Amino acid sequence: MESVKKMNKWANSHTYFSLDLFRIVFGVFLFMKGISFVSNAHYLQELISPIDRFGGGMFLLHYIAPAHMIGGIMIAFGLLTRWATAAQIPILLGAVFVNILGTRTSEHLIVALIALLVCIFFFVYGSGKHSADYYFKMNQ
Repeated sequence: MESVKKMNKWANSHTYFSLDLFRIVFGVFLFMKGISFVSNAHYLQELISPIDRFGGGMFLLHYIAPAHMIGGIMIAFGLLTRWATAAQIPILLGAVFVNILGTRTSEHLIVALIALLVCIFFFVYGSGKHSADYYFKMNQ
C-alpha cells in the first residue's frame, strides 16, 4: 500500500496536462470501441472465434463490450483509473493473442499493442492531477 502512495505522490508531482488529455482521449476511444462492439455483436463474435474453440466465448462476448464502455468512461474521467485499466489489460492481451492467431491484418495488431501499452502505462502512472481520483483525494 505504501508503494502505491509513493507512486501516486510521484505521478501527481510529475503530471502534465497533455498526459491527462491523452488519458481522456484513450478513455473515449475505449468507450467508442465498446459501443461499436455492442452495435455489431456479430463482428465481436467473429473476432473472438479463435479463442471460442477453447471455451468461454459467451462470457467474453458479454464481458468485452461493457468493460470497454464502463472502463472507457472511468478512464476518461480519471475515476479509479488503475482499476479500470486493470480490467482492460486482459481484454487487450486477448486482442493481441487473437490477432496473432487469427487472420487479422497487422493494423489490428498494432492498435491492440498500442492500447495494451497505454493501459499498462496508466496502470503504473495513475490518473494524474486533472482527474476525479485527484479531486476526491484532495477533498477528503
